Amino acid sequence: MEYRTRIIDEDLRRGLRLFGAVAIGGPRGCGKTTTALQVAKSSIYMRDRRKSEDYLALAYDSPSMLLRGDNPHLVDEWQVAPILWDAARFSVDQRNERGLYILTGSAEADWRKIHHSGVGRLMTLRLRTMSLWESGDSTGEVSLSELAKGMDSVSGESPHDLMDVARLITRGGWPEAVDKSEEDAAHVVRHNCEAIIRTEIDAVDGRKRDPRKMRLILKSLARNSGSRVPDTKVLADVRTSANSMGIKSLRSYIGVLERIYVVEDMDAWHPRLRSKATARRSPTRYLSDPAIAAYFMGKSAEDLVFDPNTMSMLFESLVVRDLRVYTDFMNAEVCRYRDSNGLEAHIVLGLCGDDWGAVKIVLSPGKMDEAAEDLKTLARIVDIRRRGSPKFLAVITGRGHAYTRRDGVHVIPIGCLRNRGSLLFLLLPICGVHLPEIAPGDDRPLDRREVAHDREPEHHDLHPADVDSQYVEVPVPELHHHVLDD
Repeated sequence: MEYRTRIIDEDLRRGLRLFGAVAIGGPRGCGKTTTALQVAKSSIYMRDRRKSEDYLALAYDSPSMLLRGDNPHLVDEWQVAPILWDAARFSVDQRNERGLYILTGSAEADWRKIHHSGVGRLMTLRLRTMSLWESGDSTGEVSLSELAKGMDSVSGESPHDLMDVARLITRGGWPEAVDKSEEDAAHVVRHNCEAIIRTEIDAVDGRKRDPRKMRLILKSLARNSGSRVPDTKVLADVRTSANSMGIKSLRSYIGVLERIYVVEDMDAWHPRLRSKATARRSPTRYLSDPAIAAYFMGKSAEDLVFDPNTMSMLFESLVVRDLRVYTDFMNAEVCRYRDSNGLEAHIVLGLCGDDWGAVKIVLSPGKMDEAAEDLKTLARIVDIRRRGSPKFLAVITGRGHAYTRRDGVHVIPIGCLRNRGSLLFLLLPICGVHLPEIAPGDDRPLDRREVAHDREPEHHDLHPADVDSQYVEVPVPELHHHVLDD
């Protein structure tokens, strides 16, 4: 299977330039190992069934043996032997070199068994399931980074209708499901979701847990995705079929789901307000991929189309996943705003300094005006002396056109959004401008002298998400300026 460029690729290369090691965490099957192998020169797999017992014994007797190999050296599923973190940190200190190791893990390690945080030696990254831009399901006509700079207007058109959006929700962002038939993608989703219950929840710490109870918990979390559901509500759902579970046991199970990157809470945004309203402080809970929620609710794409309330809820999860992927490289804080008056913004991005932007997620076009009014109300009541005015206000939808309303609120289909960069890269071949071949791991800025005009390009694997717009400065023929202005 051809490797699809990931947004994290650039951060990984940068991390290897600046630090002795990079650790990548993320849910099972999201592509951590494949991504690491694009730059690793040697590797070892701690969960290799043929050698795992030997590796574990060696990890505690002589961990440095597992770090041998050409650098960068990949240690996959390092968290099964937490001592490897300290061993990698010690090796980095001794060798005083950069780019030595990549540690990948599908669960958080037991930090009680780790003696040093690794600050200054190891950089940590988070890889999620694929965003629509990474999976090739977004046109990328609207850049989130440009929105964060305060761009005046947006334009674009999503290629997706309502059924397409439903299929993207139920397919999820696992690389193995992308570009597969609907039937094959459903098999991948089923396999990954069942693995959560049957293997992943026990692999975290070796403790045996009840798969039936975990299934009931996931069903409850799926039904309450995107809400401030209290643990007592989840417990009530579980107890309808499993009377023996208590609140302490429930929280232990949910803690495991957090450690394997299946559950991810969103913090509340609570700025100083110029109103008597009180900002809520409870976090909002999401499953890491909308397909997980759809699977445990037993919803197919066709079911969602005829169940608009559930589809709206899962569409929100899809947008949250994508914006989390897009903002990771920006070091932006992703939060949710709710107040005592019922005003809500599904996502607030805390940008550099006191800058911020707010998003409402709306699947139904009939709720567009109401969503825009909510965003403008939020902008009015936030104390701009403390936080400043928003860099952008946007309503993210499932389909249709991207445009900017007269009141300045952007309307953006999720199928038009990307992390950053210029749409110029999508038009370069049309303009007779081609980019040079880039060797794997070569992240240097492109030299203008390397850009060839009016000739056939050599084969390369460059993806628009992989290169910042500042890297290329080329004139665009006047004809295409007109196309962009339309």
